[in-house]
Amino acid sequence: MKLEHRKQKVVPFKKFVVRLIRYSLFAAGLIIISVLIGMIGYHQFANLSWLDSFHMACLILTGMGPVMEMQCSQAKIFDSFYALYSGVAFLSITAVFFAPIVHRIMHILHVDEGE
Repeated sequence: MKLEHRKQKVVPFKKFVVRLIRYSLFAAGLIIISVLIGMIGYHQFANLSWLDSFHMACLILTGMGPVMEMQCSQAKIFDSFYALYSGVAFLSITAVFFAPIVHRIMHILHVDEGE
C-alpha cells in the first residue's frame, strides 16, 4: 500500500476511493480480530456467555470500560492485558483508517515534512 510522494500528482478520486476502501477493510479486519480475541478470552477465563463476552470485548476495545466485574484471578489478569492491548489497538486502528484521508489532505495542501 504505497502512497504517492509529495512531488507526484494527487491520485484521481476513483483511485483514492479504492485506497480508502482497502484501508477501511484492513481496519475492519483488525477490529474483528480484536473483538474475537476478547470474546474468546472473556468466555474462557471469566465464564461469560458469548453475548456477554462480545459486549465486554466491544466496550473495552472502544474505551468505554468494563460492564461486569471479574471474579477470579485469571479473569482479572486477562481483563488487564486485554485493556492494555485495546488501548493500543484502538489508536492504531484509528490511524490506519484515517491515514489515506490525512495523506490526501496533506498532499493537496503540499505540506512538507520540514514545515
